[in-house]
Amino acid sequence: MHSYFSRCNSIRVDSGCWVLYERPNYMGYQYVLTRGEYPEYQRWMGYNECIRSCRTYNYSRGGSYRMRIYERPDFAGQMTECMDDCDSVYDRFHYREINSCHITDGYWTFYEQPNYRGRQYFLRPGEYRRYSDWGGSSPMVGSFRRVMNF
Repeated sequence: MHSYFSRCNSIRVDSGCWVLYERPNYMGYQYVLTRGEYPEYQRWMGYNECIRSCRTYNYSRGGSYRMRIYERPDFAGQMTECMDDCDSVYDRFHYREINSCHITDGYWTFYEQPNYRGRQYFLRPGEYRRYSDWGGSSPMVGSFRRVMNF
Protein backbone atom coordinates (compact mmCIF):
# COMPACT_ATOMS: atom_id res chain seq x y z
CA MET A 1 0.00 0.00 0.00
CA HIS A 2 3.02 2.28 0.36
CA SER A 3 2.87 3.10 -3.35
CA TYR A 4 -0.57 4.68 -2.81
CA PHE A 5 0.10 6.72 0.33
CA SER A 6 2.77 7.10 2.99
CA ARG A 7 0.50 7.56 6.05
CA CYS A 8 -3.02 6.60 7.04
CA ASN A 9 -4.64 8.98 9.48
CA SER A 10 -8.31 8.01 9.13
CA ILE A 11 -10.44 5.15 7.82
CA ARG A 12 -14.10 4.50 7.18
CA VAL A 13 -15.26 0.89 6.93
CA ASP A 14 -18.56 0.59 5.11
CA SER A 15 -18.94 -3.18 5.42
CA GLY A 16 -17.12 -6.35 6.31
CA CYS A 17 -14.17 -6.90 8.54
CA TRP A 18 -10.75 -5.54 7.65
CA VAL A 19 -7.42 -6.51 9.16
CA LEU A 20 -4.75 -3.85 8.70
CA TYR A 21 -1.05 -4.65 9.06
CA GLU A 22 1.76 -2.26 9.84
CA ARG A 23 4.17 -4.02 7.45
CA PRO A 24 3.90 -5.39 3.89
CA ASN A 25 2.88 -9.02 3.26
CA TYR A 26 0.48 -9.12 6.23
CA MET A 27 3.18 -8.77 8.86
CA GLY A 28 3.65 -6.61 11.93
CA TYR A 29 1.02 -5.20 14.25
CA GLN A 30 -2.55 -6.14 13.34
CA TYR A 31 -5.60 -3.92 13.65
CA VAL A 32 -9.08 -5.42 13.32
CA LEU A 33 -11.68 -2.94 12.06
CA THR A 34 -15.40 -3.50 11.58
CA ARG A 35 -18.03 -1.15 10.20
CA GLY A 36 -17.59 2.38 11.48
CA GLU A 37 -15.49 5.53 11.29
CA TYR A 38 -11.97 5.83 12.65
CA PRO A 39 -11.02 9.55 12.43
CA GLU A 40 -7.49 8.98 13.76
CA TYR A 41 -5.20 6.00 14.14
CA GLN A 42 -5.58 5.97 17.94
CA ARG A 43 -9.27 5.07 17.45
CA TRP A 44 -8.29 1.71 15.95
CA MET A 45 -5.66 1.39 18.73
CA GLY A 46 -2.86 2.01 16.26
CA TYR A 47 0.66 2.63 17.46
CA ASN A 48 1.28 4.90 14.47
CA GLU A 49 -0.29 5.88 11.14
CA CYS A 50 1.71 3.31 9.17
CA ILE A 51 -0.43 0.76 7.28
CA ARG A 52 1.36 -1.30 4.62
CA SER A 53 -1.09 -4.14 3.83
CA CYS A 54 -4.66 -5.16 4.53
CA ARG A 55 -7.16 -7.99 4.02
CA THR A 56 -10.90 -8.27 4.19
CA TYR A 57 -12.83 -11.13 5.76
CA ASN A 58 -16.52 -11.76 5.38
CA TYR A 59 -18.50 -13.72 7.92
CA SER A 60 -22.26 -13.89 7.74
CA ARG A 61 -24.33 -12.15 10.39
CA GLY A 62 -25.93 -14.28 13.01
CA GLY A 63 -23.23 -16.91 12.72
CA SER A 64 -22.12 -18.96 15.68
CA TYR A 65 -18.95 -18.33 17.64
CA ARG A 66 -17.03 -21.05 19.42
CA MET A 67 -13.43 -21.65 20.40
CA ARG A 68 -11.41 -23.78 22.79
CA ILE A 69 -8.50 -22.17 24.60
CA TYR A 70 -5.71 -24.12 26.27
CA GLU A 71 -3.19 -23.15 28.91
CA ARG A 72 -0.37 -25.16 27.25
CA PRO A 73 0.97 -25.52 23.68
CA ASP A 74 -0.32 -28.30 21.41
CA PHE A 75 -3.79 -28.27 23.03
CA ALA A 76 -2.50 -29.49 26.39
CA GLY A 77 -3.39 -28.49 29.93
CA GLN A 78 -6.63 -26.98 31.06
CA MET A 79 -9.15 -26.41 28.23
CA THR A 80 -12.04 -23.95 28.27
CA GLU A 81 -14.69 -23.59 25.60
CA CYS A 82 -15.81 -20.02 24.88
CA MET A 83 -18.72 -18.62 22.91
CA ASP A 84 -18.75 -15.00 24.05
CA ASP A 85 -16.48 -12.03 24.70
CA CYS A 86 -14.13 -11.85 27.68
CA ASP A 87 -12.90 -8.48 28.95
CA SER A 88 -10.40 -10.03 31.39
CA VAL A 89 -8.90 -13.48 30.88
CA TYR A 90 -7.34 -13.43 34.34
CA ASP A 91 -10.54 -12.44 36.16
CA ARG A 92 -12.57 -15.07 34.34
CA PHE A 93 -10.16 -18.01 34.10
CA HIS A 94 -7.45 -17.19 36.72
CA TYR A 95 -4.56 -17.46 34.28
CA ARG A 96 -2.92 -14.95 31.96
CA GLU A 97 -1.54 -17.16 29.21
CA ILE A 98 -3.27 -18.84 26.31
CA ASN A 99 -0.72 -21.07 24.62
CA SER A 100 -2.94 -22.73 22.02
CA CYS A 101 -6.50 -22.54 20.75
CA HIS A 102 -8.90 -24.08 18.28
CA ILE A 103 -11.36 -21.73 16.60
CA THR A 104 -14.28 -23.84 15.42
CA ASP A 105 -16.75 -21.07 14.53
CA GLY A 106 -16.52 -17.36 13.81
CA TYR A 107 -13.69 -14.87 13.81
CA TRP A 108 -12.09 -13.67 17.05
CA THR A 109 -9.64 -11.00 18.18
CA PHE A 110 -7.15 -11.60 21.00
CA TYR A 111 -5.86 -8.50 22.83
CA GLU A 112 -2.63 -8.33 24.79
CA GLN A 113 -4.25 -6.48 27.70
CA PRO A 114 -7.59 -6.60 29.53
CA ASN A 115 -10.52 -4.48 28.34
CA TYR A 116 -9.68 -4.96 24.65
CA ARG A 117 -6.45 -2.95 24.71
CA GLY A 118 -2.94 -3.43 23.40
CA ARG A 119 -1.74 -5.46 20.46
CA GLN A 120 -4.43 -7.28 18.52
CA TYR A 121 -4.39 -10.71 16.92
CA PHE A 122 -7.03 -11.72 14.40
CA LEU A 123 -7.97 -15.42 14.50
CA ARG A 124 -10.09 -17.16 11.91
CA PRO A 125 -11.34 -20.76 12.12
CA GLY A 126 -8.51 -23.23 12.47
CA GLU A 127 -5.97 -24.70 14.87
CA TYR A 128 -3.31 -22.59 16.57
CA ARG A 129 -0.88 -24.99 18.27
CA ARG A 130 1.16 -22.21 19.85
CA TYR A 131 0.87 -18.44 20.29
CA SER A 132 3.31 -17.78 17.45
CA ASP A 133 0.78 -19.36 15.04
CA TRP A 134 -1.51 -16.33 15.54
CA GLY A 135 1.43 -13.92 15.37
CA GLY A 136 1.92 -13.44 19.10
CA SER A 137 5.31 -12.70 20.59
CA SER A 138 4.20 -14.20 23.92
CA PRO A 139 1.24 -16.24 25.20
CA MET A 140 -0.09 -13.28 27.22
CA VAL A 141 -3.74 -12.64 26.31
CA GLY A 142 -5.59 -10.11 28.43
CA SER A 143 -8.98 -10.21 26.68
CA PHE A 144 -10.73 -11.48 23.57
CA ARG A 145 -13.88 -10.78 21.61
CA ARG A 146 -15.92 -12.01 18.70
CA VAL A 147 -15.59 -10.08 15.45
CA MET A 148 -19.10 -8.89 14.66
CA ASN A 149 -20.98 -5.94 13.09
CA PHE A 150 -20.64 -6.84 9.45
